[in-house]
Amino acid sequence: MTDERQRLLKDLAENTDEIARLELDRARLIDAAQSATADDEHDPEGTTIGQEREQVDALLISAHRVHDDLEQALADFDQGRYGICERCGEAIAAERLEVRPQARLCIDCARARPAGQGDRPS
Repeated sequence: MTDERQRLLKDLAENTDEIARLELDRARLIDAAQSATADDEHDPEGTTIGQEREQVDALLISAHRVHDDLEQALADFDQGRYGICERCGEAIAAERLEVRPQARLCIDCARARPAGQGDRPS
């Protein structure tokens, strides 16, 4: 097994662990919200729990996107397409893959993307 594939598998395992931790945090926050008073206007903890849950939800969304991208990177690796930009077809720089192994776009194509669309091709 190549070093690149091993790294993708390691990153995927770490990401899976992170998702499990976040899911546990989310469940704890839901339990805390259910045991707290329903009067958020007068309960200072109500808003805090809600804000924490929103933060965990945002982290979960991000972690699931990374998970999907890592799985796609593994599939690309197995099919001989890993490290090739999905937009222009050029090689993705090794330095970029070192920092972001699930990258699907080269740096030039990623820069050309509108803000908020990340590394996913259109």
